[in-house]
Amino acid sequence: MKDSDTSILVSFQNADIQNGESTVLYDVNFNVFAGDFVYIMGRVGSGKTSIIRSIMAENPLVQGHAYACGFQLENIKNKNISKLRRRIGVVFQDFQLLMDRSIYDNLAFVLKATGWRKKDDIDRRISEVLKEIGLETKAHKRPHQLSGGEQQRICVARAILNYPELILADEPTGNLDSDTTTTIMDLLQRINKSGTAIIMVTHNKELADKYKGRMIICKNEGCEEIFTNAG
Repeated sequence: MKDSDTSILVSFQNADIQNGESTVLYDVNFNVFAGDFVYIMGRVGSGKTSIIRSIMAENPLVQGHAYACGFQLENIKNKNISKLRRRIGVVFQDFQLLMDRSIYDNLAFVLKATGWRKKDDIDRRISEVLKEIGLETKAHKRPHQLSGGEQQRICVARAILNYPELILADEPTGNLDSDTTTTIMDLLQRINKSGTAIIMVTHNKELADKYKGRMIICKNEGCEEIFTNAG
């Protein structure tokens, strides 16, 4: 990878990835380009989420090289980790919403934590993302007043607040029924078509077969790209 190639958002080169005290993946090699939709697949415990955590500078590399959104990960400084994460949106399987406050306040909390100061700007951005996910009338609700699918759509809204270059989605449909899964996947595909790259961890091959994306399989302590699904 060349630093001058600005189309590369994520790159792993001969990377060994650690989780806790153990190395879980060896010799990882792949690139993710601007506008890609990439599935990371494999069985439970195969290292899928460890890749996501490495991209966010949570899991260290044992050796090799990795790059994400402008930062070399093997030697990233602590002061730059927050800068890296501001360029990345994250969608979790278990939502991780703040249950004691409204949807508006959940989203405002993220914006304020990432440097937004003017209330008019915060109000405008929250209105934009809620409209994009079709929940513009739900700002005053608390998470427990929404369905699981609506909560996950709020998580997608939270992930796109800061216009990220990349969204990391860790089993975002794992707790959802089939109809709601379709809603979330259609939303992610639409965001991807607007230019945001998405890396999605899933164990659901039928889902990955149905929706356009590249497929990277984790198995036997390594990973490999098997083919590109044209969708």
